[in-house]
Amino acid sequence: MDIKHENTDTLNAVVKVDINKEDYQPKVDKILKDYKKSANIPGFRKGHVPIGLIKKQYGKAVLVDEVNKLLQDALNKYITEEKLDILGNPLPKQQDDFDWNNENYQFEFELGLAPRFDVDLNPKKGIKHYKIEADKDMIDNQMKSIRKQYGKLASQNEVKAGFLVQGKFVNEDEDINHEATIKPEDLKSKKDQKLLIGAKVNDSVTLNTKNLFKEAADLAKNLGVEEDKAKDLKIDVNFEISEVNQEILAELNEELYAKLYPNAEIKTEKDLRDKIKEDAESQLEQQSDQQLLNQVSEYLIESVKFELPTQFLQKWLRVSGEEELSEEQAKEEFEKSEKGLRFQLIEGKIIKDNNLQVTIDEIKDTTKERIKMQMAQFGQMDMPEEQLDSFTQNILQKEEEVKKISDQVMNKKLLDFYKNNVNLKVKKVNYEKFIDEVYK
Repeated sequence: MDIKHENTDTLNAVVKVDINKEDYQPKVDKILKDYKKSANIPGFRKGHVPIGLIKKQYGKAVLVDEVNKLLQDALNKYITEEKLDILGNPLPKQQDDFDWNNENYQFEFELGLAPRFDVDLNPKKGIKHYKIEADKDMIDNQMKSIRKQYGKLASQNEVKAGFLVQGKFVNEDEDINHEATIKPEDLKSKKDQKLLIGAKVNDSVTLNTKNLFKEAADLAKNLGVEEDKAKDLKIDVNFEISEVNQEILAELNEELYAKLYPNAEIKTEKDLRDKIKEDAESQLEQQSDQQLLNQVSEYLIESVKFELPTQFLQKWLRVSGEEELSEEQAKEEFEKSEKGLRFQLIEGKIIKDNNLQVTIDEIKDTTKERIKMQMAQFGQMDMPEEQLDSFTQNILQKEEEVKKISDQVMNKKLLDFYKNNVNLKVKKVNYEKFIDEVYK
């Protein structure tokens, strides 16, 4: 057997494989002899069928099968040994004069070669990296939310500002009969708020749905109707009050702090605010990091220029799926996937050039941390190590889970690499400013 390749240009190559009779014949003969032993052909005893009849009946199929196996093994081995960095898979070239009746065969395959390029990680302008800070308003809102959650409701007879009012919106003509809990401040107009304030349990307050709430979605939710209907609804509804409650906020004391953070030393309101700030900024950092990954990705795709073996890839896309595509379909598919392919090549080069590898121990450790976090949500803070190892082993038996966790670990490695090696421009913002700049 002889195999060699020749580059037609920097992005395309042709591999030629010569297979001679001595390469495949011993294997073919062995298989045919095995067939002879087990063949069950009318007129012959089992194991006594003439080899000539076996060859006539099965020889061509066995030959084709064995040559193709030999061909694929040799081709894959050659690509690996020659360290050919290819895109897609080798494509066999059409040979109109090919004849299986010959004893020696030559096969040709087209290869699409991965481009060579350099990656510049130091943009002159610098990539914006947001550091999101939890400001006073965010901490105040979280403090209020905590005090509400751990507070209590005190039953009242008369509605006042800030009270929770439970009741039922009713309009028989529109078939509206829906329980809701609102505050006077939920209503859009001061006039409607005044109608509600001062009302008592068992009173019925008549309100018009036009501009009753600030958003149509709120009106739809409280009336129990579709949002499309709520947008144009202009009717009177009775709000029949069944219950009024005042929210009593939990006191800020060590008993509350211990409930919130049993494993932390929190003694004062300042300690609690500092802890809330720390936790909030830790969560906000995840959004900032994702934005950084998006920014770096866009920069790399736009700045790293290289050619692709476009014609080869379009041809490969035509025949690589379950159903063959037309030329136009293959072109459209390539155009849709080109950006992703370019980034995959760039990211792959960064990983290879900087020896960023994921180890099995890192996959195991990450899996354990995920399990601990999930169990903590159900109140189990200290899982026995033996049980943790068992859960981890079960998860890592699933190939798709291993792939998912491996990708997660690699993304973290890439993120750390970018933070240390890319020219970044850090900008401190509060969360509202971050949302405004990034998503609006």
